[in-house]
Amino acid sequence: VGTTVTVSVRPNKNFSCSICLDVFNSPVSTACGHNFFPCDVCTGTQRKAVKSCLECFTSYCQTHLEPHQRVAGLKKHRLVEPMDRLEDRMCKKHDRLLELFCQTEQVCVCLLCTVTDHKSHPVVPLKEEYEVKTAQLGKTVTDVPQKIQERKQKIKEIKDTVELSNKDADREIAHGGGSHTLKTTSILQAFRSLKDPPPTRDWTTVEVRPPSYVGTLRRSLDQLEETLNMELKKCDAELKRVQQYEVDVTLDPDTAYPSLILSEDGKQVHHGGVSKILPDNPKRFTYYTFVLTRQSFSSGRFYFEVQVKDKTAWCLGVARDSIERKGETEWTPETGYWTLLYNKDVLVFNDNPDVRLPLRAELQKVGVFVDYDEGLVSFYDVEARVHIYSATGCTFTEPLYPILDPCDHEKGRNSAPLIISPVNPTD
Repeated sequence: VGTTVTVSVRPNKNFSCSICLDVFNSPVSTACGHNFFPCDVCTGTQRKAVKSCLECFTSYCQTHLEPHQRVAGLKKHRLVEPMDRLEDRMCKKHDRLLELFCQTEQVCVCLLCTVTDHKSHPVVPLKEEYEVKTAQLGKTVTDVPQKIQERKQKIKEIKDTVELSNKDADREIAHGGGSHTLKTTSILQAFRSLKDPPPTRDWTTVEVRPPSYVGTLRRSLDQLEETLNMELKKCDAELKRVQQYEVDVTLDPDTAYPSLILSEDGKQVHHGGVSKILPDNPKRFTYYTFVLTRQSFSSGRFYFEVQVKDKTAWCLGVARDSIERKGETEWTPETGYWTLLYNKDVLVFNDNPDVRLPLRAELQKVGVFVDYDEGLVSFYDVEARVHIYSATGCTFTEPLYPILDPCDHEKGRNSAPLIISPVNPTD
């Protein structure tokens, strides 16, 4: 694509991309006119940035990124694909990515906003809001030319009517000749033949946009698409980051409800429809159709994925070791459950009250990420590469176990298993 050339400019002088007309700082350009971000740390010849740090608000080349890969404190910083104006893309209150959209206040919000200022507001991922806004703008772009044509046609009809009325009046006057000599009754009779013009609306309030209006909409649509595509890339980068903490877990048959059937490798579970007679033990669930994994976690971060394809109901997440296993209880963080429930096309995070979540399409695979030390439990739609929900500010004081519930088999309609699946980097 040509030789890269570093351009030195005064800090206050604006430069614009020749393609998108957006303003950029310290540009690096190629012979073909395209540009990309230079490292914020480099002096002299500025190298291409390979990562941006969401804590430092700085973009780094491969050389200056090295401390973030070596120093313990810097390793915890969140790195994403290079982007400009990092400060504008972070929540001013919580210093987190603006990756959700509040439908009540029509603003972008971060995960922590959904449990503070926007707790009672419906929020959706930016991807979903992008699809809605794209459809709305697309319809507007389609409707505008049609409305313009309708306005032109109506104006033509009005002009034709006025012209016809004028011709009728001229004809009557011509036939009357010296009509000022006619009797009053004759004049009135002559005017009876004139037709009243058809009623018309008040067009003073009607505004017909010039053709550039469509261009404005297109530019707005392109800008929205660019912004949301960037946000989707951030969501994808976030999922790739948490997938690095994948753990290998297997189901523990000693905890399984008597009607559940586990695969030999401990990776699958489904409801068999018949309750088996099994030795009772303190670990086994006897009231709810739950099963825990053999592995538990008391610190650090861990991540696992569960395939939920072809199921009509399921529940999964993590639970603390001391949850009630023999009797009825609520599934809430207060009782030790951090779980996602799907049933009858409704998706909720189990809480008091439950948090109903948007369901964009049939879920195929759910990712669960836990940061024990930070008190965070997050759920992801793995196939769509988007965030579903996060429980923040959690307090963990005992071991956490991944927990699965395939729910009742519903006479075969919900017989598909829940499958603990390995992470596929290409998903």
